[in-house]
Amino acid sequence: MGTTLVVDIADMKVSADSNAELVTYSLGSCIGVAIWDHQAHVGGLLHYMLSDSRLSPEKAKANPAMFADTGIPLLFRSAYELGAIKRRTLVKVAGGASLFETDENMNIGQHNYVMMRKIFWKNGVLIDGEHTGDQISRTMCLDVGTGRVTVENRKMGLVEI
Repeated sequence: MGTTLVVDIADMKVSADSNAELVTYSLGSCIGVAIWDHQAHVGGLLHYMLSDSRLSPEKAKANPAMFADTGIPLLFRSAYELGAIKRRTLVKVAGGASLFETDENMNIGQHNYVMMRKIFWKNGVLIDGEHTGDQISRTMCLDVGTGRVTVENRKMGLVEI
C-alpha cells in the first residue's frame, strides 16, 4: 500500500492514485460513503456528520462535506472530474450508529442514513455493500487500486463490505 489519505470528520477525499488508501475514523452517527470506478481506478470517501444542510446554510457553504445533501453530490462530481462514470461506480456505506439512548426524533444516525438513501434513490444510485446501524463506532478504508472496502470496529473486528 502506498499513500494513506485520512478523511477527517466532515471531510472528503477523491483520488485516482491506485496506490492510495482512503481512511476515515470515528464513524458513529456519521456516515461514510465510499465510491469506486474499477475502470478509471478513481475512488472517493466522504465522512458526513448531519443529514440536511438547511440546519446551517453558512456551515454548508463553507464545508459541504458536513452534510449529506451537499456532500454526497460533491463526492460524485469530484470523482467524475477524475474520470469516474456513474454506471461503473460502486457504492459502499458505513456508520449511522445510534450511540446514545435517545428518542426517535433525536437519532442522528438514523436521520443520516434515511437522507442518504433518499438522495441515492432520487439519483438512481444503488448501494453495493453496507455496514450500518447498531451502537458501534467504525473505521472505514477504501483501497483505490482494488476497490476493497473494509470496516473495523471493536465488536466485529475487520470486515469487508
